[in-house]
Amino acid sequence: MNLNIPNMLTLARILLLPVIVLIFYWSDSWGRPLCCAVFLIAAITDWFDGYLARKWNIESDFGAFLDPVADKLMVATVLILLVEDATAWWLTVPAVIIIGREITISALREWMANLGSRAKVAVSYLGKVKTTMQITALAMLLYKNDMFGLPIYKIGIVALYIAAALTIWSMVDYLMAAFNASKDSAAAVEK
Repeated sequence: MNLNIPNMLTLARILLLPVIVLIFYWSDSWGRPLCCAVFLIAAITDWFDGYLARKWNIESDFGAFLDPVADKLMVATVLILLVEDATAWWLTVPAVIIIGREITISALREWMANLGSRAKVAVSYLGKVKTTMQITALAMLLYKNDMFGLPIYKIGIVALYIAAALTIWSMVDYLMAAFNASKDSAAAVEK
C-alpha cells in the first residue's frame, strides 16, 4: 500500500464520514450547516488528491482503487442520511437510482477487468460532471437552510434529480462501452 499525500487525502475523506454522520444528527441549529461544511471539505479532497497525484506523477493502483470507493461511500452515506431524515418518496427515488448505478458500474468495471478491458469503462468526463452535480445537490440538501433568500433545500432537490438523470445517462454510456468491448473480445476469441 502506497501512503503518499494524495492517498492520505482519500483516506481522510473516508474517515470524515463518521464525523458527517455525527454532526448530521446534532440537534443544534448549526448542525446542518456544519455538516455541509465538513462534507464540502471531504469533496474538495476528492479534487485535490487527483490533482496532486497527477502533478507529482505519483498515481498508484491503490489510489486508483481507493478514490472511487471513497466517492461512492461518501455519496451513499449522505444519501442514506437525507432519505432517512426526509422519509419522502421524492428523495428516495433519486437516491435509489444513484446508489443502484454506483453498484452496477462497480460490478461492470470488475467484469470488464476480468475481460482485460477495464480501460473501456474508465471514468469519463460525463462521470465527472455527474459527480460534481451529485456533490452540489447533496451539499445543498445537507445545508437545508435558505441562503440570501434562496430556497437552498428546494434547489438541492432539483439538482439531485438532474444528478440522477446524469447518473442514468453515464450508466448507459458505460454499459454501451462495455457491450461493445465484450463483443470485440468475443470476436477476437472466435478468430
